[in-house]
Amino acid sequence: MPHLVVEYSSNLPHFPEAEALKALNAQLCAHPEIQDEADLKTRFVVADSFEIGTAPAQRAFVHAQLRLLSGRSPEAKKDLSGRVAAVLRELSPRPSGVLVQLSVEVVDMDRGSYAKERL
Repeated sequence: MPHLVVEYSSNLPHFPEAEALKALNAQLCAHPEIQDEADLKTRFVVADSFEIGTAPAQRAFVHAQLRLLSGRSPEAKKDLSGRVAAVLRELSPRPSGVLVQLSVEVVDMDRGSYAKERL
């Protein structure tokens, strides 16, 4: 914990994943809710097969899901999602003529059933 999964549509060429990974981890690890930087696991997933709406328009998406153990305040969650959104807003490609939708959600993981260990 925490887990950050960033999905983006394959029509966003040259997404600077390496740069974004460093920036996302730096922003999140600077937050007091992230107590051990080694606990943060961030990854990108490219969606090769996707459809956005029904209109015949050029559209793309970037969606981040930050999964945290339950118990964070709404204010902390809002700040964390804002940090993720700021990095992705800055670094996401914006191809000409393509509407890019950016979204971030924070999801609570159940503390009672979450299992983790370092091997």
